[in-house]
Amino acid sequence: MQDAIVAEGLVKTFGDVRALDGVDLNVPTGTVLGLLGPNGAGKTTTVRVLTTLLTPDAGHAVVAGYDVVRQPTQVRRSIGLSGQFAAVDEYLTGRENLRMVGELYQMSSRDAKARAHELLDWFNLADAADRPAKTYSGGMRRRLDLAAALVVRPPVMFMDEPTTGLDPRNRLALWEVIQKLVEDGTTLLLTTQYLEEADHLAHDIIVVDHGKVIARGTADQLKAQTGGERVEVVVHDRDRIATATEVLGGFSREEVSVDRHTRRLTVPVQGGAKLLAEVIRELDQRGVEIDDIGLRRPTLDDVFISLTGHHAEAAEEENDKDAADGADGRTARNTRKDGRR
Repeated sequence: MQDAIVAEGLVKTFGDVRALDGVDLNVPTGTVLGLLGPNGAGKTTTVRVLTTLLTPDAGHAVVAGYDVVRQPTQVRRSIGLSGQFAAVDEYLTGRENLRMVGELYQMSSRDAKARAHELLDWFNLADAADRPAKTYSGGMRRRLDLAAALVVRPPVMFMDEPTTGLDPRNRLALWEVIQKLVEDGTTLLLTTQYLEEADHLAHDIIVVDHGKVIARGTADQLKAQTGGERVEVVVHDRDRIATATEVLGGFSREEVSVDRHTRRLTVPVQGGAKLLAEVIRELDQRGVEIDDIGLRRPTLDDVFISLTGHHAEAAEEENDKDAADGADGRTARNTRKDGRR
């Protein structure tokens, strides 16, 4: 399968800060790559380089067959970008926003109107199409922003934390839209602070930290790196923790993790549900009353802890990029097809 996005050895510095330190990645056509990492890891900087909004200090990148440095106009014709903040004109209606984007891309007035109508229906915005965008809820603005990025049907999409700040219902709705895009052949590079989002949407995941790629694989492959299943037990009586620890230790070669405050014990195991039944039986025979017990598989958050030493965080990635992201998204979409802004 041909790669729609390829980056080799990308380097970008801001003063003394090395935001990208030799990033390599590739995204096969028609797939989703999830780009994950802790705050300041370089995720947004990577997106801005690949969408021609920043010039790399070193390295090479090709998007949709075009070099991002030597052929930026062709790259911009081939991509859509949805940043962290909705880049819409609040004083225009939803319909006017989409028609404006189409006309900026030199679509005829008739085609821009038809495409706006199509997208408003697709994103469930038809009822609010003729209201000013400033009256839209946060979820509606995000949907309008994504619709604007799709006006010219770009073969490659970049989404930088597209569901940040959305409630669970709107997040699920956007997930459905993203899945439909990929089913129709769109290639997507997605950065996200929601690990379940990458788990749900991404075919492959890259973890970056301090501007370097530190892990890559499918969600299952990355989870496997952190170990297998774990049995978690919450004992009813704190005085029975020692006995429960002894019981759990008999089912694993690894040390039992004990949190006396929550009375929770955790131990890596192999054997699945059958072993869990044996653990329950042994605890009962030893007179250990339990409040909760379960077989837990590794999550992407476990991967984060294993690779970076802490949980994924929900704060913004760089202190100085908040305002820039909104402008960047608008700049990418408002670039005319001939490359003039």
